[in-house]
Parts: sequence; C-alpha cells; structure tokens
Amino acid sequence: MQLEFYGAAGEVTGSCHLLSVGGRRLLLDCGLIQGGGDPGARNRAPFPFDAARVDAVILSHAHIDHCGRLPLLRKRGYRGPIYTNPACRDLARILLADSASMQERDAERETRHRQREGQRGRVEPLYTVDDAAAVLEQFRTVPYGEPREVLPGVELTFRDAGHILGSSGVWLTLRENDEERRFVFSGDLGQYGSPILRDPDGGAAADFVVMESTYGGRLHRDRDATLAEFGEILRDARRDGGNVLIPAFAVGRSQEILYELATHYDAWQLGDWRVFLDSPMAIEASAVYWRNTDLFDEEARQWGVRSRSLPPLPNLTLCRTSDESMAINRIPHGAIVIAGSGMCTGGRIVHHLKHNLSRPECDVVFTGFQAEGTLGRAIVDRREFVRIHGSLVRVAARVHTLGGFSAHGDRDDLLRWYGEIEGRPPVWLVHGEPESASSLRDVLRGRGVRAEVALPGTRIDLLAEPQ
Repeated sequence: MQLEFYGAAGEVTGSCHLLSVGGRRLLLDCGLIQGGGDPGARNRAPFPFDAARVDAVILSHAHIDHCGRLPLLRKRGYRGPIYTNPACRDLARILLADSASMQERDAERETRHRQREGQRGRVEPLYTVDDAAAVLEQFRTVPYGEPREVLPGVELTFRDAGHILGSSGVWLTLRENDEERRFVFSGDLGQYGSPILRDPDGGAAADFVVMESTYGGRLHRDRDATLAEFGEILRDARRDGGNVLIPAFAVGRSQEILYELATHYDAWQLGDWRVFLDSPMAIEASAVYWRNTDLFDEEARQWGVRSRSLPPLPNLTLCRTSDESMAINRIPHGAIVIAGSGMCTGGRIVHHLKHNLSRPECDVVFTGFQAEGTLGRAIVDRREFVRIHGSLVRVAARVHTLGGFSAHGDRDDLLRWYGEIEGRPPVWLVHGEPESASSLRDVLRGRGVRAEVALPGTRIDLLAEPQ
C-alpha cells in the first residue's frame, strides 16, 4: 500500500499522485503543467509510470492543472474508469475541449513558424479535440457523500471541497492483507464563507492526509475589506475614464465576480459601465453552475431560483465570437472586461492587455493566484515591460491584487479543514510553492502534527507508517 507523488509536489501545477493498493494502481488527478520552466516539454515527457497499467483514476475537480493530461493518459494507453462527481464531469467537458483546441492551435502556429524557418514536418498537438471527447467516455460519476467501491479494496467517498463547482475532497478506505487505512486527498480547498458555494467538508476520520498548500503561508484579506476595495477601484476607474480588465478563470472566478457585481450593482454605481463576459468557456460554465443550484449555499441558491441562468446584471454583454471580443478594444473607456485566462497564459485577456496595459488611466484587477513564469505573475510583480505576442508592452496601468477573491483557502482555512478531521493524522503537503508549503508544515508541526512537504518521486509505505 504505497503512495507516490509525481505532480504538484514542490510546486503548484500538474497535480498527479499514484496510489498502489493490493497490486492495483489508482491515480489521483492527472493535471496539465502550467507555468514554470518549459511546461510544454514537461507535458510531453513520458509519464513516470505505465499509463496502461493504471486501474482507475479519481479526479478531484475540473481545473486544467488537475484534469488537463487525462486525454494524454488515454493516448498513452489508459482505458479504465475516471471517477468524479456529476458537476465536475460537466465542467471537465468544457475545459478539456478548450484545452485541446489550444493544443491544436499552438501546434499549428509552431508548424507555420518552423516552415518559415525552412524546417520540414508538422508539430503534433499534445492531444486533439477528438482525444478530449474520447476520454470523457471513461468518466463515471459519484455524487457527494455516497460511498462507492472503485477497485477491490478501495472505497471512495467524495466530500465538497468548496473550491469550484463540483470540487471534491477524496476520502478513501483502503484494505490490503487484512489491514485497513483511511486516506484523504484534499484536492483544492476553498474559503469558508465565500459566496455561491458551500463550505469545505472535512468532518470525518483519517489515518493519512495529502493536503494542498497553495496559500499555506499567508492569510487572505477579509472578505468585506476586499469587496470595499473592489468597489473603490471601480469608482476611481470611473472617475479616471479608463477600462477595467479582470483576468479570470472561466470556471469559478468568473461566476463569482458576476455574482458580486450583481449584488453590488447600485452601491458601486455599475449602471455607468458596460460589463463584458468575454469568454465562451465562462459562458458555458455559468450555464453549468446555474443547472446545479442544489450545490450552492442558501443565499446563492435563492439567486439561482430567481435568475435561472446568470446573476441579474442588466448591462452585461456575453461575447461568444472573436468579432465581439475584438469590438471591445474599440471602446476607449467605461468597459469592465472579464476574460480568460486567469493567469494570462493565453485567451482573450491577452489581447485586451495588449490594448490597455500601457494606458495609465486603465486598471487590471487580479483576483487569483499567479504562478511563477506566467504573464499574470510578471504584471503582478510590476515589471516595467512584459512581452505580449512578441512585442514589449509597458506596464503603465494600475495593477491591483484582490486576494480575498481567491478560490483557494488561506492558511487558517486549511488549518480549519484539517482540524475537522478526527485523529490528527500525519500530513503530506502538495500543490504549493516551496515557501508556502514549508510555512504551513512548520505551523502544523508547532501544533504537534507530523507534517512533511512532498517532493517529486517521494514514496510513502502506508502500511509501514506509524498510526
């Protein structure tokens, strides 16, 4: 009974952990590597295990750094089931199709570049739209709170993680040679008291815990203070006559921002703005959210009942086509643009940044984590120039970071979730940059908990570990 860490160990991206029980192999997540050094080459590298010998996959949630290499896993031989909950499956369909389209576009762009350089041959995408569609046929859904045997000796229960719609903590009962262990993989955990979604659910017993540590070394700003700052940013931007760009993940963050804009429509004088949701994927994801209002908290559930599709925002324009997106860049002022991607690694937000980032009257509002090596991180770090589409662009716009909007819980949220688990089990920390993971480890150790930071290739014998 062993656990091996192969992704999001010592870093935030590419979640992937392999659990061996009774001679069978269970993969926890299979995420795309984003940011950092040469992610393209790392994604194309062979898996450190034989994909064809994996017996089952459990997917914690639909963000691409957790599900984005599933089509590649299938291409390399995996044909078994992928277990997740129904809302996660519906969102994964959207995100994987978008990721595959991006892989195809990137491959075509690189092929043209090589041809201009006199090189022969085509660059093959990491995977195609057809690959993404095929892997979805392997999905099997398990609702929250319903135990399910997914392999002999492996019983799975999903619990709400409160991170995005359909995000799950993975609770496993493992049996081998008359021995039993209760194992928990947190997935990504959300904040307590955040809007729309229910709080993370950590109330059960465990012998071992693998927990994310994205914000394990910091505290988010108070939610009310964050909203007050957001309103002030919009009032100042209205006065200064620019546009406001909000890079946002299509799943989770876009819906939350729309919800807050609708809730504060009068207080923030939003009637003077034109609001654009410039993301076909975010529009599709919003429809999935509003088909699953039973997973909302009580306040948001009432909004869902009244509006049925999106929060009521009378000046909202949904931009599905490229022409509609490009038309936004002809608007000199008075536009609030919510567009992906959240870390500015691609998508329509990059075009809007190219047109607005050099304008001092404009504002860029980041509401989520920006990984090392991404364009978003370069802007947050206030570099004087950033490279966009091959050109250097001066960063003259005002840049704001609203940490209170994060879909990830902060240090206290993580400690609260862990504290709800019975037995004070040992913890291995993943999905965090080294400083963040080490900080959380030290706090846990100070409370008498055995805590370790997982590194790539770390192997744990769960039967040999002391109870």
